[in-house]
Amino acid sequence: MIAVFLGAPGSGKGTQAKKLCAKLGVPQLSTGDMLRSAIAGRSELGLRAKGFIDEGKLVPDSLVIDLIRDRISLSDCQNGFILDGFPRTLPQGEALEELLASQGRALSKVVLFGISEQVLVDRLTGRRTCSHCGAMFHVKFQPPKVEGICDSCSAALIQRSDDTLDVIQKRMSVFREQTSPLEGFYRSRGALAVIDAAVSPELVYSQLSQLLS
Repeated sequence: MIAVFLGAPGSGKGTQAKKLCAKLGVPQLSTGDMLRSAIAGRSELGLRAKGFIDEGKLVPDSLVIDLIRDRISLSDCQNGFILDGFPRTLPQGEALEELLASQGRALSKVVLFGISEQVLVDRLTGRRTCSHCGAMFHVKFQPPKVEGICDSCSAALIQRSDDTLDVIQKRMSVFREQTSPLEGFYRSRGALAVIDAAVSPELVYSQLSQLLS
């Protein structure tokens, strides 16, 4: 199975992709995770991407497409994968379609995580990330046992630079302008399905399991 999860920042697509990939035994391909790893490693790609991410802008298509092309060529992707955070623009969607066609493959399903912007702002401004292991928490919905401290490794929790209100609002604007056209692109191909991402994670997963079974 090859699936794409579309949704605004904070819609829960990454969390659900991890859970579903564990069940299906296929890799989750998160451009966000791959880019953050490149930034932490101070690679050329990471340094070029950091400026865009810190300002709440999308990383240019050429950088992301190169990253995906290399990744899906690895052996663990031969039985399928779930793309989380890619494509984000219409040119990326077209590039992915061409890339898969060149390998004799095609998308199984595109899932859009539907959710209001106010819910997303509440989710993202309260999100905290472990500075060491990357574990995720939320000050309201999933607080750590000790405030500011990771439950898993006891390192300090931080608020990512792209989770501040100002940057979040910019990210929402970018999503509306650049990512929303993908809805029509995939709808015209009969591949798009929309789920309610404002409900509990358990109900979202139930929707996904029924949709992709």
